[in-house]
Amino acid sequence: MRAKFETEYSPCNDSDKLGIAIETIGKLPINGLRHVAENGTCGWYIWCGEEFSDAPDFFKPLHVSHIGKYLPEIKPYLALPPGHRFLVADSYEDVWQDSELLGI
Repeated sequence: MRAKFETEYSPCNDSDKLGIAIETIGKLPINGLRHVAENGTCGWYIWCGEEFSDAPDFFKPLHVSHIGKYLPEIKPYLALPPGHRFLVADSYEDVWQDSELLGI
């Protein structure tokens, strides 16, 4: 993955938590963005579909070790470093750096 996207390899620990919008699973595209890790989280927020919500209960905590149960296809993207986003759907894939996620 790192060679493909020319980024540093920054995997999450299985015991870290990410935020996932469980209710959106099954929709496309699959979206992810990574903030800097803090307080036992890896910084990832994952949701599916075109709609994003600022509602406080939109994302639920999930240990990284369980992501394969819900969205196994995104596991390789979780090694992208903080400040990155991804969007995948069927055969489409887009990965980019978003410095705003780092507060820059």
